[in-house]
Amino acid sequence: MNEQYYDALLNIKTTGEQKGFNDSFHYHRYEPTPYSALETLFTQYELTSSDRIVDFGCGKGRLNFYVNYLCNATAVGIEMNEHFYEQAIDNQRRYLKKAKGRKHPIHFQCCLAQEYKIHPLDNCFYFFNPFSVQIFIQVVNNILLSWEENKREIDLILYYSSEDYLHHLEKHPSFILKEDVMLPELDRKNPYERFLIYKVAY
Repeated sequence: MNEQYYDALLNIKTTGEQKGFNDSFHYHRYEPTPYSALETLFTQYELTSSDRIVDFGCGKGRLNFYVNYLCNATAVGIEMNEHFYEQAIDNQRRYLKKAKGRKHPIHFQCCLAQEYKIHPLDNCFYFFNPFSVQIFIQVVNNILLSWEENKREIDLILYYSSEDYLHHLEKHPSFILKEDVMLPELDRKNPYERFLIYKVAY
């Protein structure tokens, strides 16, 4: 299935990369996860209507709409760029016109990732290499603080992850690698084209 097919199915507009770059080197340019990669991920990783997934650096909201449509999961998108946030909200209006009767909502917040207050029901966190490892560490610390306050199963899904992210999680005593989802054909050409899923070990 191509990118246009899913955008049409979900009644959203998420194609295209970011024009220009962010002022800070801490934040990386927007690029949505390919739908083909999401197809592979969610044939191997189970997400249900009881889950609440948070996408840091959600851009125009592609992942949020995809998992809400496919798994009926609650989805939260965190985006610091006001322009992309507004596009995500516009996509939400379009999506809800077509996907009427959805019981599990989609939320978007325009804020810095490290300033997002982790909800007690947030249990899955998605990262497509959205920012520097310094910010990633702050976000991970926020997740662990939330876990301390409300023990639950928590997964971190990393796509096209930087070595710095992996180094931090591999050395961290609170995380273990749960799954390595290979992408057919793509990972042979590029080792970063894969999903690594870490869980909080307890």
